[in-house]
Amino acid sequence: MQKITVAERPGWRDRAAEVGFTFADMGGEPYWDETSAYRFTLRQIEDDIEDPSTELHDMCRQAVAHAVTSEEWMTRLEIPRPHWDFVERSWANGEPELYGRFDLAYDGNGPAKLLEYNADTPTSLYESAAFQWLWFEESRDAGTLGPNTDQFNTIHEALVERWAEIAAQGEDIHFAADRDNPEDFATVEAMAWAAREAGLGAHFTALADIGLSEDGQFADDKDRVIGTLFKLYPWEDMLRDDFAANLQPSQTRFIEPPWKAVLSNKGILPLLWQMFPDHPNLLPAFFAADLDAARRGERGDFSDAIARAEPLLRRGHVTKPVFSREGAGVVITENGHETERAPDDSYSHHPQVVQALAPLPDFDGFHPVLGAWIVGLRCAGLGVREDRARITHNLSRFKPHFIEG
Repeated sequence: MQKITVAERPGWRDRAAEVGFTFADMGGEPYWDETSAYRFTLRQIEDDIEDPSTELHDMCRQAVAHAVTSEEWMTRLEIPRPHWDFVERSWANGEPELYGRFDLAYDGNGPAKLLEYNADTPTSLYESAAFQWLWFEESRDAGTLGPNTDQFNTIHEALVERWAEIAAQGEDIHFAADRDNPEDFATVEAMAWAAREAGLGAHFTALADIGLSEDGQFADDKDRVIGTLFKLYPWEDMLRDDFAANLQPSQTRFIEPPWKAVLSNKGILPLLWQMFPDHPNLLPAFFAADLDAARRGERGDFSDAIARAEPLLRRGHVTKPVFSREGAGVVITENGHETERAPDDSYSHHPQVVQALAPLPDFDGFHPVLGAWIVGLRCAGLGVREDRARITHNLSRFKPHFIEG
């Protein structure tokens, strides 16, 4: 893994505007940055990222199967009790998943480490699947990249295939997001593009325009009943919303399904460590309350695991809320001293998870996080975001990547 300076494509900003990439700059800073790119070898992609990510996803599914039948874990994961049956039934009925994104720490050497799983409403899809591939093709055609280079990116093709697997030909899918958020809108557009190629109907509706019909079905602003809904609205909010009681009776099929509430929750990290201790792609992780109790000398289910992990945790750990977005509420502590804190603490009232620190590599003062995209049951591509801070924020930069060697 190397960071390579490359020539920008002439007029790429005009090209971005032409294809609808309206958020290539955000907050006065570049979001898409092609002044350099990350180079990986084929072995690194296949052995260190693709195969382990597919395995991690299978492990996550095993964790869901355990959690949905456990009162202890449904409580720990902050799933509202009135909706336990709704979540469990969605898993038991095999309601299909579509996509997710693992965030990984990786420096090119040794196993990638799972930081978290964005399993419900991951964004950066458009730039990973579409604009990054456009960059690769145009850069290779221009001679900026060599003729034998490639990119780990079958995301769009995998989405088309997956839509065809989980929906009937001609089925109408509603795609819902915040109409005022260009990144969210780009994500649903990328999804709708794949659905149309799979032979499905695609209708956009703003989240705020979804209502209930007289017979309790969800409908859009044109009074069309919503049979299947792809939503960029996280389950932790949906299950607590005013209309939460209508979710199950509505008979709407949700993508992602309700059981993804188990995975889109950093509380899954301690469960994974409990089920798969010492797995090379996992980091020791515990609920802060369990860690505090163990340090007070109280015995519990995690006491022995905590004792084994203590040297690593004391050397460095990250504290993060079970629910958060874009690094909010994250704190890094090293050798007993707080060394970095996210400026946004709006999620800090939620229960906390403590995870051993996997330091992000430093490339020219930037710290990359790898986003390994899962479509269906397998890893289908890669996106890279980097930040000057060690906590990746919403204004991090997206960097293209390529494979060579």
